[in-house]
Amino acid sequence: MTRPFTEEDLRERVRALLAAHDPAVTDRLEFLRARFDAGLAWIHYPEGLGGLGAPRELQSVVDAELEAAGAPDNNPHRIGIGLGMAAPTILRFGTPEQRKRFLRPLWTGEEVWCQLFSEPGAGSDLAALGTRAVPDGDDWVVTGQKVWTSVAHIARFAILVTRTDPDVPKHRGMTYFICDMTDPGVEVRPLRQITGEAEFNEVFLSGVRIPDAHRLGEVGEGWKVAQTTLMNERVAIGGRALPREGGLAGIVANTWREHPELRTPELRERLLRLWVEAEAMRLAAVRLQQELTAGQPGPEGSAMKLGFARLQQAWSGFEVELAGEDGLRYDDWTMTRPEKVDMIGREPGYRYLRAKGNSIEGGTSEVLKNIIAERVLGLPPEPRTDKDIAWKDLPR
Repeated sequence: MTRPFTEEDLRERVRALLAAHDPAVTDRLEFLRARFDAGLAWIHYPEGLGGLGAPRELQSVVDAELEAAGAPDNNPHRIGIGLGMAAPTILRFGTPEQRKRFLRPLWTGEEVWCQLFSEPGAGSDLAALGTRAVPDGDDWVVTGQKVWTSVAHIARFAILVTRTDPDVPKHRGMTYFICDMTDPGVEVRPLRQITGEAEFNEVFLSGVRIPDAHRLGEVGEGWKVAQTTLMNERVAIGGRALPREGGLAGIVANTWREHPELRTPELRERLLRLWVEAEAMRLAAVRLQQELTAGQPGPEGSAMKLGFARLQQAWSGFEVELAGEDGLRYDDWTMTRPEKVDMIGREPGYRYLRAKGNSIEGGTSEVLKNIIAERVLGLPPEPRTDKDIAWKDLPR
């Protein structure tokens, strides 16, 4: 039986990494690759895959030591889909060859990932998707359309769910793939949002050939694989443990402190209610992160994402009210295609408009309420008349 890792063990490994690769003189990418190879990327992953099989809660020890040494990070906001959604899915369902090929460049940011799930006719009801994958020798030929795809315009790879058997009920005829976004037949078009940006995209797949070696999980088990992605996505969006007064709460609280002329008894009461809710969410996120050390995320991530969306919209609306007539103004309402979402470094007007999407992305609030009701509270599920009907026979 091996001795469990301690904080000092990890600090020792960090010191060894820094001695061999001084971040002051080492190329950024070279340092990130060395960190991955040393098992200090995500320490709870297995050895050889960026980790050490160490307790997940000790990751903060490694991160703090490296930050204090001035080491570069992997720009997590830019590669959040890869880190929070693709990587856990590849780790759980990928073959040894897939894990070795994809996890290292995913973590270092050499290869950006996007998520090809939602479709024009299958957003909240993901299992209704119609993008077809047809076997052809050792390949699959994929045709269909995906929508609301963040960072597809810079992504090298995508996690993709398809319909491989239309003759069985919708949840049973899906298969999950890794799609190379540079392959022939992949077309990415921007979708301009209310903010003026095209952070999202629609993606057209026209006869795209995907090798069977890029399939994740068994044929027909795409729904099972997708559940791992979706649960991790909701944790990635709403389950981050921020510091006290982190995020929009801190911005609005600072505005309140700096402008006493804005204060009224009614606004003060609303601010206090929001602050208390934000603090409760923060503590719940800390608890969720602790629970994650014991295994895969469960429906708790849906509750966190639901609360996150509501609070983001409430804070941004409150901030606009404080700003008065200038609340909806911001400097640059132009068509750009950003590589990441920056809610903190932008104006109140941008934050207010962008927060509207928080209740849609990663699962709509309505769907998440159903998940919480059924899987957390144990309430009777809603009647589903399409559960045992072949996908091809469903009305569309």
